[in-house]
Amino acid sequence: MKYTEELKAALRRGEWVYGINEDVSRELRKVEDMCHRFNSLSPLAQQEREEILRGMLGSVGEGVVVHSPFRCDFGCNTYIGNHVVVNYGFKALDEAEVRIGDNVFIGPDVSIFTVIHAMDPKQRNAGVMTARGVTIENDTWICGDVTILPGVTIGRGAVVGAGSVVTRTVEPGVLVAGNPARVLRRISEEDRLDESVIFGEL
Repeated sequence: MKYTEELKAALRRGEWVYGINEDVSRELRKVEDMCHRFNSLSPLAQQEREEILRGMLGSVGEGVVVHSPFRCDFGCNTYIGNHVVVNYGFKALDEAEVRIGDNVFIGPDVSIFTVIHAMDPKQRNAGVMTARGVTIENDTWICGDVTILPGVTIGRGAVVGAGSVVTRTVEPGVLVAGNPARVLRRISEEDRLDESVIFGEL
């Protein structure tokens, strides 16, 4: 277990490690089991689902909704802020830290990858890997089927269009889309809807 903690710390620092180890595999299976239990529960079992999430992840803020199925690797490297909605099919390969800010909308089938395997086949087969953290800042919307690659930061207030592959950091307040994702335009006051066209009350 001591080796596992040292390995996880090395990955968080972005170092290259030999990641194939029985202790590491045992921890990954334990987290996979927690994900399985979470995903097997009824959506109405809110308290039990929240207890599993809080026991598995690094931190979970207030007013967080996580739909099933949900998957992560270590779990302890994933941090979710306040008032976050995570839609169906979210996956976080959190060998490094995945930090999700406040007031974030994550669409269905979004994947976040932090792990990077060695390019050399022999080293890759031996389990050589490193990791780079991913940060999603406050007030962002990640649309459905988006893939976010290692080392990326999504800036505050940005929107990532459906189906995008985000290979580099996204500046705050822009709309990006595509593979690889590129800036389409800035989000401006012109995007604000006239309140008179919105049904209902706050």
